[in-house]
Amino acid sequence: MKDFLGRLGIREVNSGACAGAWLDTKGDDLVSFCPADEKPIATVRQANEEDYEAVVRAAHDAFLKWRMLPAPKRGEIVRQMGEALREKKEDLGRLVSYEMGKILSEGLGEVQEAIDIADFSVGLSRQLYGLSMHSERPLHRMYEQWHPLGVVGIVSAFNFPVAVWAWNAMIAAVCGDTMIWKPSSQTPLAAIATQNIMNEVLDRNGFPGVMALVIGRGSTVGERMIQDRRIPLISATGSCRMGRRIGEVVAKRLGRTILELGGNNAILVDETADLDMALRAILFGAVGTAGQRCTSTRRIFVHRKVHAELVKKLVAAYRSVPIGDPLDPKTLMGPLVNEAAVETMEQAIAEAVREGGKVLAGGNRKKGPGFFVEPTIVEARPDMKIVREETFAPILYVFPYDDLDQAIAWHNGVDQGLSSAIFTRDLLHAETFLSHRGSDCGIANVNIGTSGAEIGGAFGGEKDTGGGREAGSDSWKAYMRRQTCTINWGKELPLAQGVKFDLE
Repeated sequence: MKDFLGRLGIREVNSGACAGAWLDTKGDDLVSFCPADEKPIATVRQANEEDYEAVVRAAHDAFLKWRMLPAPKRGEIVRQMGEALREKKEDLGRLVSYEMGKILSEGLGEVQEAIDIADFSVGLSRQLYGLSMHSERPLHRMYEQWHPLGVVGIVSAFNFPVAVWAWNAMIAAVCGDTMIWKPSSQTPLAAIATQNIMNEVLDRNGFPGVMALVIGRGSTVGERMIQDRRIPLISATGSCRMGRRIGEVVAKRLGRTILELGGNNAILVDETADLDMALRAILFGAVGTAGQRCTSTRRIFVHRKVHAELVKKLVAAYRSVPIGDPLDPKTLMGPLVNEAAVETMEQAIAEAVREGGKVLAGGNRKKGPGFFVEPTIVEARPDMKIVREETFAPILYVFPYDDLDQAIAWHNGVDQGLSSAIFTRDLLHAETFLSHRGSDCGIANVNIGTSGAEIGGAFGGEKDTGGGREAGSDSWKAYMRRQTCTINWGKELPLAQGVKFDLE
């Protein structure tokens, strides 16, 4: 096995559940494969329902103790987690690239994102502010405060096997919650390695079980988690189909959800845009992570005056993208995650052609081992059915436009609403795009692409993207419960709204 796997505690056979300590799990075996060569990396013995129960009980017991620790003290432990991730950044970043397939700089960047959110959470631990309000009643004081919510369930996707967990886990930890993480079955080893790093910090501080892990089938462990009334919040990242199932089940038990689902993200390029800047942003947005980001650029609307020039530049750039081993620093695009992803891409391209689209670049699977494909550009029409769907692959649909309002209407005319951007030097165009009649997405950028959001802002989208928000801004409030408090420090008992209720 590769040296970095051993340094991260990855063995040939790994447990699929951790509840303060690794359990002797009793579920089926799950083999993790490297998508670059299709070779097995290691085996995980998954958790079954009995293992899940042990994890939930341990997480609840840990919560009763963790919630009593002052928030700044919790923040100090999260600070140590950030430092531990710094020490393991190189190894963990390599594992992310090796198991998921994203290039090494992106794997390292993902771990850096986890470090950044840990740093953000340390500061947040001293800023869990409530409001103070003036009471209408004399000698009364009103204020609100925030309390820990409980055990939080985190369901993460394969494409960001560390960072998205960290967005939730670090903030939930300083809020006083404990958590149970169900990672993607495509990337279980990255989760196990991350859990090992967290265990060292938590054990050293006397709080084992604050962060727990359970790897198991969605039909068993996943369903138990979303139906479990002991877990008041489920934060889930994944497909719209998965999100609908989770949202429906959790809503029936009146639980909370943070849903970060699909994106069909677009960039508008107007006639005043810096085309070289737009080119770089489109290339990273559409080709980065092999098109397997929820924020990947999937559509571009280009003003007819610059359409031919930009498309020519894009086609040339696509044909020169280095594709190969994700651990090779010269590689700019690694493989798709598995065979099913390749087949989905091939089907989408075929459907686009049937609907009248024209492939301008790429469109083929690369020969040899691994799930490698060519990044693809398709000249399309906004009314084509396939362009309204999110295909988790490096397919870019290109449309010319003449009128900005029409382009915005086409941009908004899909079910998803995650990330969006416009490239322009025109102030009116920029402000129109950001206005209430502009982009309907949760993220809207000017002269920046759709991918690469910073952790300081709230991350998430509207419509079928789910409406959830993670990471920065005031996203922390989703992990806590609000309590409004009124204190009467007088000797009378006046009622609000002037109500009288006195016995004679």
